[in-house]
Amino acid sequence: MDYLLFRLYGPMASWGDIAVGESRHSFNAPTKSAIMGLVAAALGIKREEDDKHLALNCDYSMAIAVPCEGQKMKDYHTVQVPDSVGKFRYRTRRDELVLGEDRLGTVLSSREYHTDACAYIALRAESGAAYSLQSLRDALAKPVYPLYLGRKSCPVAAPLQPEVVEAENYQAALQQYAPKAISFVGRGEHFMPQLGSDKAAHWQYYWEGDICDFADESDLQQEQILSVVRHDKLTSRTRWQFAPQKIYQYRATEGQ
Repeated sequence: MDYLLFRLYGPMASWGDIAVGESRHSFNAPTKSAIMGLVAAALGIKREEDDKHLALNCDYSMAIAVPCEGQKMKDYHTVQVPDSVGKFRYRTRRDELVLGEDRLGTVLSSREYHTDACAYIALRAESGAAYSLQSLRDALAKPVYPLYLGRKSCPVAAPLQPEVVEAENYQAALQQYAPKAISFVGRGEHFMPQLGSDKAAHWQYYWEGDICDFADESDLQQEQILSVVRHDKLTSRTRWQFAPQKIYQYRATEGQ
């Protein structure tokens, strides 16, 4: 089976958890909706094209390896925005401040980010997928729209280096992936370890589907496999609506 592999790295990332009141928390790893939103941006799919977004989220399943969760950071926001006026839409920030001057209100929020985090993504196409993995690879290599890590203030800071590999499962596919080290001016080379290294056994892994989709069950420590529920199943991109879905989480321990 074929898998599409690519890397996500940036100085800041925010993978939206359920928003409650003024608090905007972040998961420790990329969410399915965020990854497929990034893929949609690379393909040139606009936010209002709901059917295409829903198809992307249904046509591909995903696994994630997280070698570095980064450090958590909170940012306190104070933003002035006008309330809605029926079907009228403000086209620019200037319109909000000028045309909506009499309707301006203050919104306070505390937003959570992960700094200096890295994740490796593996996508598998389901039967009848609208785009081949090779098409997605080409789009990620030359995206139509800018790519960011959960929020527009979190741009991608390193090449994604997408490639398609053939493997028996997600783990085998990820172990074939060896992206190049990242070089930063003034910081030297930022080395990302490969999944075949000794340290890789202690990374966090997340995936959709069954346990056997990720690896042979005999290769995993069963007590380290967790089943968790995330409200991350896209139902409407334009209305920002998501339903719960089950994913698996795994982290090996010393001695595996």
